[in-house]
Amino acid sequence: MKQIMFMFLAVASFASLLAIRCSAQEKPYFVTYSSDLEEPGNLEVSSKTVQASPQYGNPFVSETMELEYGAKAWWTAEVYLSGQHTFNDSTVFGGWRWENRFQPLPTQHRVNPILYVEYEDLNLAEKSILEVTGHASQADYLLSNAQARADIERSLELKLILSSNFKGWNVSENFISEKAFSSEPWEFGYALGASRPLKLAATAKPCTFCRENFAAGIELYGGLGDANGFGLQATSQYLGPAIVFNIPKGPSLSFGSNFGLNANSLGTIWRFNVSYEFQQVFSHLHRDRRDDNP
Repeated sequence: MKQIMFMFLAVASFASLLAIRCSAQEKPYFVTYSSDLEEPGNLEVSSKTVQASPQYGNPFVSETMELEYGAKAWWTAEVYLSGQHTFNDSTVFGGWRWENRFQPLPTQHRVNPILYVEYEDLNLAEKSILEVTGHASQADYLLSNAQARADIERSLELKLILSSNFKGWNVSENFISEKAFSSEPWEFGYALGASRPLKLAATAKPCTFCRENFAAGIELYGGLGDANGFGLQATSQYLGPAIVFNIPKGPSLSFGSNFGLNANSLGTIWRFNVSYEFQQVFSHLHRDRRDDNP
């Protein structure tokens, strides 16, 4: 399965060569969602890399490819494909997700809600850590890939996303609920994020490394137990800073680290994201087709 992970990286790199331009100002969140949706007709391709080392286990690197499309002004759809390599073990495909985010209110408010619905088809070897729910712990990462990939779980994930913007700051809160299509109980989690550009006003001249192209933030996230035991007991919790560099007419690069806050958590999770946005991708495809057929 090593070819799958290399394919993810190759496609993301190829996207950077074809990208028409990138104008979106990404927020430096890895787990937390804000109220931002993709512009209608735009396609964003992202590569999400995670590296961590569980105590008494083998370190691993996870790679997730994300395709995010603005279907409507109020609806953004995404597909995720995940793979991972565990050192001293193997490389495996973890599964896929289909995500939809909906904006129920047509205008901006002091608090902006977003409704999130996702279908997941994953095996236990999947290690993207895009969220934490239930009683997840670092012991979940001690199974060998051969053992973990044999256990496939299909589930429904729901989120209530609340986001506020004021004086350049963004503050976002996510409440997560997840239910496997089995007898397992509902699992819960949360994610909180706050961020701000390093400078609000743009400089008069074009500039790549100007402070307004950078944003810094912090995230706190973790599990909240399940329907049989709601709360923080026997859950994993993480806190960490992040920074994003929105390169003018280029990709967005994000880097951060999440630190485990209790014995159930991984010690440190290192994260790196690269994203590129294609403007009006289908309009360009239709135009190219017309040019080829005068």
